[in-house]
Amino acid sequence: MSEDEGGRIFFSSKGRTLEGEDEIVILSVGVDIGSSTSHLVFSRIVLERLDSRYVVSERETFYASDILLTPYTEDETIDAEKLGAFIAKQYQFAKVLPEEIDTGALILTGVAVRRKNARLIGDLFASQTGKLVAVSAGDSLETVMAAYGSGAVARSVRGGAVVMNVDIGGGTSKIALCKNGKVVDLTAIDVGARLVVTGKDGRINRMEEAGRQFAAELGLNLDLGVELKPDDARALASRMTDRLFEAMQGGSPKVGSSPLLRLDPIATQAKIDEVTISGGVSEFVYGREKGSFGDLGPLLAKEIRTRIEAWGPKLETPSEGIRATVVGASQYTTQVSGSTIFVSPLEILPLRNVPVIAPDMNLEADDIDAATVAAAIKGVLKRLDLADGEKPVAVFAPWRGSATFARLDAYCQGVVEGLETVLAHGHPIVLVGDGDVGGLIGIHFREEMKHHYPVVSIDGLELKEFDYIDIGAILDTSGAVPVVIKSLIFPSSAALGKESLGKAATP
Repeated sequence: MSEDEGGRIFFSSKGRTLEGEDEIVILSVGVDIGSSTSHLVFSRIVLERLDSRYVVSERETFYASDILLTPYTEDETIDAEKLGAFIAKQYQFAKVLPEEIDTGALILTGVAVRRKNARLIGDLFASQTGKLVAVSAGDSLETVMAAYGSGAVARSVRGGAVVMNVDIGGGTSKIALCKNGKVVDLTAIDVGARLVVTGKDGRINRMEEAGRQFAAELGLNLDLGVELKPDDARALASRMTDRLFEAMQGGSPKVGSSPLLRLDPIATQAKIDEVTISGGVSEFVYGREKGSFGDLGPLLAKEIRTRIEAWGPKLETPSEGIRATVVGASQYTTQVSGSTIFVSPLEILPLRNVPVIAPDMNLEADDIDAATVAAAIKGVLKRLDLADGEKPVAVFAPWRGSATFARLDAYCQGVVEGLETVLAHGHPIVLVGDGDVGGLIGIHFREEMKHHYPVVSIDGLELKEFDYIDIGAILDTSGAVPVVIKSLIFPSSAALGKESLGKAATP
């Protein structure tokens, strides 16, 4: 990601350094490969110096690819050859060579996450390994990303409204409740446009299990090769919309005796002021797409518009529709202050592509409560589909107040409890802050708590959710740590002001 020549840390391309430039222009690609559709977005991102850090001042999408129906082989494995040909063609259309890309995000959802598929997709981007942040988005993370990418989160700040974003794809719908610039509740349901798919002859050529159960509940005799009559298609769309709205209003819908929710139901009680729709079906909801793809998309869109008008909340247009989860990623390299770093053992570094979590732990209070810290960390891990502990995570904690023994001890105890699944998988404790207590926190883990866990505690950074960090080995000459921060950048119209990319403290 960087080259160390003459003691200087270079950014991306050889010879480019952040230290000597007031403005950096980078090329980014966002790749979204899902169960139903796949597409790419190429962006030009401008970063400007703001004191000792850089912020995104401009994000221009200069090429958005066609939408590809994700190709499959007969055994339901993604057809890597066809997908690779599509991706190569989009690079040509964008007039960009893969080696010219500075950074980006590869987002895998649905069946694309399955191990065999993910390996095939990874091979397609092997030449760009290290440049792309690979995100396997489970239901929770995909819901959150769609809420940000659609602009619903930003909308909840600007107008002070409670906004519900419903991202409706081919197989599932993701529902996020946004308030005061945060996703405060979410769920996902097995309702989508491509649960039943027909060919040009009007006969069913693909049918998901949820589609079969909806048909059975309606008493429809549907199967592969059977003609899907218009009245039957409308009945399916209407019943699916019934269940979707039940979930939107906090219910736990079923089809027959089978639960449809993929996550816990929405429990937050709040009057919803606005609704935005994203995902593939949104293109029909807002009239941007008039074609037919052999699925239930147009019929679902019609039912959804009718239900929202009768429900009460205002239907607003999102910043992004089908491309809500396709985001650019930008990165920069800086040196973090070496005076407050704690790393033990030194061999634990380097670490690569570690997702950042930013739990609300109430560190401003005079007395820090370990249980509150643990609960906040566990809550974020669950929401971002990291609760299984299979990946290391970096906990960002903006420390406030004094660093007394009691406050440090409560915080450290809460971190250990909150990260229990992560630590059980052998991953280190990775803590990042914006103050100057990183060294004290690390020492407390090792000397006071006598923990055997590897610890990396650094500070001097401004981070947020959706950041990923690479932490290099300590530099012998300065004791500083080179850190690459890769930040998922949502469209500027959906941003909460300028996106801060971090700060560089003098080592």
